[in-house]
Amino acid sequence: MTMHDDQLDLSTETVAALVREQFPQWSGKAIRPLPSTGTVNAIFRIGSDLAARFPLRLADAAETLAFLEQEARASADLARVSRFPAPEPVALGKPGAGYPMPWAVQTWLPGTVASDADPSGSDAFAEDLAAFIAALRKADTRGRHFSGEGRGGVLTHHDDWMARCFEESEGLLDVPRLRQVWNHLRELPRSGADVMSHRDLIPGNVLVAGDRLSGVLDTGGFGPADPALDLVSAWHLLQPGPREVLRRSLACDDLEWERGKAWAFQQAMGLVWYYVESNPPMSGMGRRTLDRILGSTV
Repeated sequence: MTMHDDQLDLSTETVAALVREQFPQWSGKAIRPLPSTGTVNAIFRIGSDLAARFPLRLADAAETLAFLEQEARASADLARVSRFPAPEPVALGKPGAGYPMPWAVQTWLPGTVASDADPSGSDAFAEDLAAFIAALRKADTRGRHFSGEGRGGVLTHHDDWMARCFEESEGLLDVPRLRQVWNHLRELPRSGADVMSHRDLIPGNVLVAGDRLSGVLDTGGFGPADPALDLVSAWHLLQPGPREVLRRSLACDDLEWERGKAWAFQQAMGLVWYYVESNPPMSGMGRRTLDRILGSTV
């Protein structure tokens, strides 16, 4: 089942043709799809050291190319400041072979995504995650501010989306209770200037080895945002004990901590209903995050 009404169909044969036509130096490498719960790109391995990312949804090709170029710059910036391995951009591909969109190639990182090897009970993993977030926060924003797109700005700007999420979640979740939680969280004031942020620290974007953080994926969103935004990881990735380790390691005050919870809540509400049939693992992640938030809310 496809996840989006406008989702593009992409086969291994199409990817092989694109590689053969545009990057003949890689034409002898094996092409294979990567199973993923990701919702934005289809991922294909190119040999053992590269990964190609193909937008799943049809959009304006020129606008998408500009977006991929920005993602490549952001990924390179994050790789330079991260204490943990991160993919680095290699090339951008063009539409072709029946696929109508630009696409991107980056280095491949070994490891297991946290959604497949749950590190949520590990204090050491929480300390690693805190070290990663702290390193990003120290990076220079170069005078930039939150772009206004997605999460990381003003909580109340998401009220219309949340209203739709509550409506779509009737019969799936305890909507009256969740409305009450949002009514509290949405009013939390901002408490600091923008810092550099990964902006999507969910289990599918984090690699683990044993109970330690071994790498971070989907780094193209790296940019300035609310300092609380990367704290979504506390609720998406950690059980109560390690969650407190993360909080202490980052010295979060009450307001910043609650705003991190608010951003995690906003993200999780959209995941449950939208992907309930088309991507059950992603929907289940949203449920788990909401359960953790409700369990911490009096």
